[in-house]
Amino acid sequence: MGTAGTSATSVDKGLRSGALGLASTVVIGVSSTAPAYSMAATLGLVVTIAGFHAPGVLIVSFVPMLFIAYAFRELNKVDPDCGTTFTWASRAFGPYVGWLGGWGIIAADVIVMSSLSQIAGRYFFLTLGADRLASSTVWVTTAGVVFIAAMTWICYRGIEISARVQLGLLGVEVLALALFSGVALVKVYTGHALPSAAHPALTWLNPFSGSLSDLADAFLLAVFVYWGWDCAVSVNEETRDSARTPGRAAVISTIVLVGIFAVVSVAALAFAGPDFLAAHSGDVLGALSQAVLGSTVGRILVLCVLTSAAASTQTTILPTARATLSMAAHRALPARFGRMHPRYLTPTFSTVAMGAVSAAFYVGLTVVSTNVLQDSAAAVGLLIAFYYGLTGFASFWFFRRELRSGAASLWFKGVLPLLGGLVLLGAFVLSVRSYLPAASSASSLFGMGGIFVIGAGSLLLGVVVMLITRWRSPEFFRSGPVSAGAPSAPTMQRPLVAADRSSS
Repeated sequence: MGTAGTSATSVDKGLRSGALGLASTVVIGVSSTAPAYSMAATLGLVVTIAGFHAPGVLIVSFVPMLFIAYAFRELNKVDPDCGTTFTWASRAFGPYVGWLGGWGIIAADVIVMSSLSQIAGRYFFLTLGADRLASSTVWVTTAGVVFIAAMTWICYRGIEISARVQLGLLGVEVLALALFSGVALVKVYTGHALPSAAHPALTWLNPFSGSLSDLADAFLLAVFVYWGWDCAVSVNEETRDSARTPGRAAVISTIVLVGIFAVVSVAALAFAGPDFLAAHSGDVLGALSQAVLGSTVGRILVLCVLTSAAASTQTTILPTARATLSMAAHRALPARFGRMHPRYLTPTFSTVAMGAVSAAFYVGLTVVSTNVLQDSAAAVGLLIAFYYGLTGFASFWFFRRELRSGAASLWFKGVLPLLGGLVLLGAFVLSVRSYLPAASSASSLFGMGGIFVIGAGSLLLGVVVMLITRWRSPEFFRSGPVSAGAPSAPTMQRPLVAADRSSS
């Protein structure tokens, strides 16, 4: 199982080691959160709850994210395994808890792909000026599935091409958000904003204006906004200096993100006011693009959301494929999830399976109801709080015997990760209570809100899948993660066969 203070170096899974430096890893961490998409899809919902205090909610939500980033950093130093939460929680609390931590990553990524794909499909047509197609469910869904297929192919082809694509997409995104924020604030102070505009005030940074329940709901939405920086750690086995670079990239990513979200949220609120943003909560940036930048330049902002959703689609596939690869290497999933491409050095079955399952889930939700699709994005917040919080607790428990060795160990390995985990646990519990009533969501089932059903239901489904996996492959649940030097899943060791050589 591993004990505090000992290195549990990950087993070799066949990934391309040393392919990414610090800058590339930070780019992956930031682009994984899809800043433009997150603002477009979530800022209006946060404003609906917190009003002018939404920037304060976004800033205060950064604090537990930073604390959890420290947990990822410290755990990665002793065990740079691409399974991240799965592997670390297994070593800290045992295989059952660890397996559910891995399931939390998988479920969150599959569910959010529906929302990302819908946004990508819609904004693709808006970028082309095809507004009629952008309002067609069939065409948007088709385009979304094509985006999933394209991003799956890029992830399949190798980590280097994935990193290069991310750099280009993130560059467009950040420049467009900077242009939008700058022009919006200039128009506010020159009197050319919307009639509902207001000058920014320090009181906007106070998140504690409403009830504790409202703050918990807004906080969980803000957690969704920040979610994704841990992708920088999911590619740890493909970075240079795998014990240090991914953790540093995770911390840097959260700091960069709070700056982006604070500036964009203040600019949008100042330009339009909370009522306008709440009324256009499904697409804040789309609603503001022409008013801020004009009809021609405004298309840059639309393109920005498209590239953001596309980038996040790609970086959602990456950590899921590596989580299932790690679970296979540690014998917690069938060995086929551990198959590697001999030339590209990427997980083959895991990557393709993630893309296929995500596409099927997206089409299924679209067929059932657009309300269910809408609730699915909010439900992801419950899963994020679950596995992020679990990682914080795992850090505290894994390093518990080291906490007296110095101030740095006490704070970065113990106190801060524990506080981050407790905050996320509290938000999880309060949000479950809030989302349980049917009236809390756009959809409902058996008198329960759709957000609760999707979020809690996916965790319960994980328990069922875990029990089936234990019955079919009990070895992991008896012995836990594989230690360094021990044999991993059979496909990790297989020689190249003729079919592999020809496919390369």
